[in-house]
Amino acid sequence: MADTVMWFRRDLRLADHPALLAAASQADGGRVAPLFVVDPALWGPAGPSRRAWLVRSLAALRAATGGALVVREGDPVDVVPAVTVQLGAAGVHVTADTGPYGRRRDDAVADALAATGDGVPLTRTGTPYAVGPGSVTKADGTPYAVFTPFSRAWAARGWPAPAAAPPSGLRWARTLAAGDLPDEPDLGGVTLPPVGEDAAHERWQAFLDDGLQDYASDRDRPDRAGTSALSAHLKYGEIHPRTLLADLAGRRGTGAESYRSELAWREFYADVLWHQPRTAREYLKPQMAEMRYAAPGEGFEAWCEGRTGFPFVDAGMRQLLSEGWMHNRVRMVTASFLVKDLHVEWQHGARYFLRWLRDGDLASNNHGWQWVAGAGTDAAPYFRVFNPVTQGEKFDPDGAYVRRYVPELAHLEGRTAHQPWAHPEGYAHGYPERVVDHKVEREEALARYGEVTRR
Repeated sequence: MADTVMWFRRDLRLADHPALLAAASQADGGRVAPLFVVDPALWGPAGPSRRAWLVRSLAALRAATGGALVVREGDPVDVVPAVTVQLGAAGVHVTADTGPYGRRRDDAVADALAATGDGVPLTRTGTPYAVGPGSVTKADGTPYAVFTPFSRAWAARGWPAPAAAPPSGLRWARTLAAGDLPDEPDLGGVTLPPVGEDAAHERWQAFLDDGLQDYASDRDRPDRAGTSALSAHLKYGEIHPRTLLADLAGRRGTGAESYRSELAWREFYADVLWHQPRTAREYLKPQMAEMRYAAPGEGFEAWCEGRTGFPFVDAGMRQLLSEGWMHNRVRMVTASFLVKDLHVEWQHGARYFLRWLRDGDLASNNHGWQWVAGAGTDAAPYFRVFNPVTQGEKFDPDGAYVRRYVPELAHLEGRTAHQPWAHPEGYAHGYPERVVDHKVEREEALARYGEVTRR
């Protein structure tokens, strides 16, 4: 019997994997050839944390396939048909990619496969989401533009149960040389958590046991380990959200409800991007592109390096550089500071985040930035200007988060860490003074938004 190809992308796991089951079913006594293509279009823009995570996840997947995972580098439009012809494979199976680039790439690969001698089909099964983007619509068939009604319809529609385990008779093809994994970049002082499918399930189980109950109250506290820390695992498909939702099905309480809501946000942003692919780089609300913005300059550099003089902002930016991750509450505050205190257009910050975040996801990242910038899916967001001091005092009340990432302020006790200018020794260890006056820049931001909204 002919082999089939399972082309892995954002689904680096074996469990709860409909596309893998489809590949095994078509093989029907043959073998499945696991393939990953290092695509320069995706590898190039990724920063060191994301590259390192991918390399380690591929190593885990290769081990899970008994060393059979074939890794090739190049344009998938060339590589996938070439591998398929070498194997004489009967079909290529993938989890459908719902992003703008992924959809174009897969259409091009499908055309290239069809043009091979045997006209091999590309079969797309499942998506990285519990509910495929584009599936949840209003009664008239139009997409939702606001989260709350989307989340209600999403929950009412429901999602499939996790897919069955791979068949016991599944055999991996070993016809081709496996190939080398990409070189892992130098991470400097960044330490990543455990990576791969097993690590994802272990992390999820630990969160269910110890974190879910208090999630609703702790998820906004960057000074606590109150989140599931699964974002990068979800990004690379080491665990599927359908698996998480199935485990939450029998659980009640604010923690479970809040976590389901956060998964819904992830699905909502993917749905918005599906319907409006241009919003990957452009404004969901085009009129907001007409606002007056400042060119990135010294203020932007200070923001990138965590030396704005606002401790909560600087702690977040330094966490990003030291861990390849930032707490979600702090992501909102740092984004607001760039757009509304420094008046820099949101795309500059979104690109910076995507480069350095280990969980950098186009839909969630760029639509999260648009939400903060007042250009996205919120009804009246331009009135929302986060105060970096009061946000810090509310969500890091003892200053522990600031002291952890801003050593120049380690000598300040309690909430004093959020206002070093109010302490006689606040600047004793070289912490920079504030680059702007927040009160003044808040009024300036509202004035600029007013100019646009009155048109």
